[in-house]
Amino acid sequence: MSKRNRFRHRFDFSKIPATIQIPNLIEVQKRSYERFLQMDRLPSERDDGGLQSVFQSVFPITDFRNVSQLEFVDYAIGNWECKCGHLKGLHHLRTTCKNCGNTVITDPFHPGDVLCHKCGTYNANTPDFCNKCGDPVGLQLKYDVAECEERGMTYSAPLKVTMRLTIFDKDAETGNRSIRDIKEQEVFFGDVPLMTENGTFIVNGTERVIVSQLHRSPGVFFETANNRTYFLGKIIPYRGSWVEFEYDQKNVLYVRIDRKRKFLGTIFLRALGLRSGEDILRAFYTVDRLVVRDKKLYWTLDPNGDKATNLLGMKLAHSIKSKSGDEVAHSGRKINAATLKEIQKAKISEIEVDVSDLEGAWAAGDIVDTTSGEVMLEANTELTPDKVAKILDSGVVEMNLFFPERDDVGTVISQTLRRDSVKTPQEALIEIYRKLRPGDPPTLDTATALFHGMFFDPRKYDFSRVGRLKFNIKLFENSDATTLDKRTLDPDDFYATIKYLLKLRKNIGAVDDIDHLGNRRVRAVGELLENQFRIGLVRMERAIKEKMSVYQEMSTAMPHDLVNAKPVMAAIREFFGSSQLSQFMDQTNPLSEITHKRRLSALGPGGLSRERAGFEVRDVHPTHYGRICPIETPEGPNIGLISSLSCYARINDYGFIESPYRRVKNARVIDYVSVVNAGDSTYKAGDHLEKSEAEKVNAELRDRKKRPAELEPFSFYLSAWEEDRHVIAQANVELDEKLRIVGDLVNARKAGNFVLVSKEDVDYVDVSPKQLVSVAASLVPFLEHDDANRALMGANMQRQSVPLLR
Repeated sequence: MSKRNRFRHRFDFSKIPATIQIPNLIEVQKRSYERFLQMDRLPSERDDGGLQSVFQSVFPITDFRNVSQLEFVDYAIGNWECKCGHLKGLHHLRTTCKNCGNTVITDPFHPGDVLCHKCGTYNANTPDFCNKCGDPVGLQLKYDVAECEERGMTYSAPLKVTMRLTIFDKDAETGNRSIRDIKEQEVFFGDVPLMTENGTFIVNGTERVIVSQLHRSPGVFFETANNRTYFLGKIIPYRGSWVEFEYDQKNVLYVRIDRKRKFLGTIFLRALGLRSGEDILRAFYTVDRLVVRDKKLYWTLDPNGDKATNLLGMKLAHSIKSKSGDEVAHSGRKINAATLKEIQKAKISEIEVDVSDLEGAWAAGDIVDTTSGEVMLEANTELTPDKVAKILDSGVVEMNLFFPERDDVGTVISQTLRRDSVKTPQEALIEIYRKLRPGDPPTLDTATALFHGMFFDPRKYDFSRVGRLKFNIKLFENSDATTLDKRTLDPDDFYATIKYLLKLRKNIGAVDDIDHLGNRRVRAVGELLENQFRIGLVRMERAIKEKMSVYQEMSTAMPHDLVNAKPVMAAIREFFGSSQLSQFMDQTNPLSEITHKRRLSALGPGGLSRERAGFEVRDVHPTHYGRICPIETPEGPNIGLISSLSCYARINDYGFIESPYRRVKNARVIDYVSVVNAGDSTYKAGDHLEKSEAEKVNAELRDRKKRPAELEPFSFYLSAWEEDRHVIAQANVELDEKLRIVGDLVNARKAGNFVLVSKEDVDYVDVSPKQLVSVAASLVPFLEHDDANRALMGANMQRQSVPLLR
């Protein structure tokens, strides 16, 4: 340690210097819990997440008669005041941004400017100080961490929730409601455990760690049977009913809800609102309109060319001429996209076709003789040459056709429709009710309420932002096709899923690998507690509804008379005390502490069990590279189920593990920097740009005697599915002094495979050789010379070493 600097000098003897610092190793725990509590934010500043989203999803609570309603207003955790209690409230720790007028959080304990997250401007750190005691507002706790450990108590802060009770007068005749009374009151819920600076909890005097859980992500997944003859599609929500779509060897589509008895897919489609067989066929197949005139068939074309058509791939039976008599396309020519464009350019709306061109055609709707009203051919029936001849001789004017064999979707929907005896959406809803609730007498109202509640009621079904993101990436190949805040499903989502499933048979699309880290996500401590809180609030909701219905005089009732928070706090206590994921912290040495906080477990509630977990789940997957350590895992029954985050890995807002990389352009590694403080430059805090460009701008600012921008090294964090699209070279790739790749061929990774590629094809390069392994494994000297089993034992045994120096 030097006299000027209290930190020790660090010497790096590695041959490949690290371009970015290892991130905060316990950020996994701290960031997650901060997002759950949001205790240092004013109610208006809180995001829709954590406690805020739990309260908003359960409240308002209405009684059975619909005459009283209990609403959630806001909550506060802990007492925010100065030492003498004169200054109270978080608003004393706020200032206004000088640039945009946004509210900025100040920090009295860290001198220096504070950043406005809206516009990226730094502002003076000016919190309010008390006139009496001279202290700023802070969180005042009854006992600190040391006292809680000494007294055997829980390190916690009180949770107070402001509730609003509204009483209505109901008109006996019309049923209209009018407000009679509104009462607002702050209700004490209980004490919520707080996280210490070290990312742990003190529960009954003992230090505990909540291990993060690795589980299957919500979204849409497609699997295949062993023989690859049929496929299975699943829509898995964060909370709610699972839906599975499958088809058998007879080409019949089935739906299974919550793994109960399966039923025909067309029944499900009718319940979603497709009323007739024709509606179902039009939703999935490309339907073309043919006109019958003078015993000839004419295929009508869409003038704009927006609609898909079955004409593509067919040979022209007759030459096509424009209105001026010029030949647009000669007979015998195969119609492709270019030919179709030429035809549309010539403003031709109809093409004459032969009967032979209708081979494999089926009627999309009833073909009716307009003169007699007779149905010549029912919907979903094959059009044979004999039937075509009869149609030409009759008074049929037009018909709508589809070609199931040619279509990407195949014959499955058509075949399922032929087996379906249900004809109306009402019958479909009752049929689904019978399958899900066998023995219960079905009525249309109860059947509709059950089906609607399963997928379209946000209180019962939550697809989550993660589920919507995965759904969009899989089916629409982008993350903005529909907004991520759309947390329930709609009929179009089901249609898109069924279409994708049916196209898989023609090798359009791909099945999912469930062990791919793009399909597994991390539930950290905040999310685990959020789920427990929701369980407790749902129990409390039932009790509140019962109290509302039996309370003698609601006009005198206050919110605290109705709210009993014991079920909520019992659920939290139970989680901290007895959950499989709540563990005594391993305090043998500092390494064991950090490893425990960065541990990932596939076990626990909602996860796997040791007995059911097979070899594939436990095995190292290519996507673990730079995300999960392939070495550090316990020996014995938990092998592969409990793992550790890699050194540089971080968890993004959606719970997916990301790994950092350096950008490569034209076979040259480009170093990027992130702007910490913009100074007098035109950048904003958080912007990232090339290091050379930023240094050039800073040099100009210094020459003009202005304040340069503060910079820090930046790397590109990629999730597992983003990484699959790129070619990534290893950190030990040979570079010259200008950071250009030396060799013409480079060892790289592409979509999980190790390949030899040209240096121009490389998109990214690893930031460090140790990004592959965890903190414990990276401390093993000459790790690359070890056998994998011995490295595993060495990494585990380091955590058991007893420190003899203090």
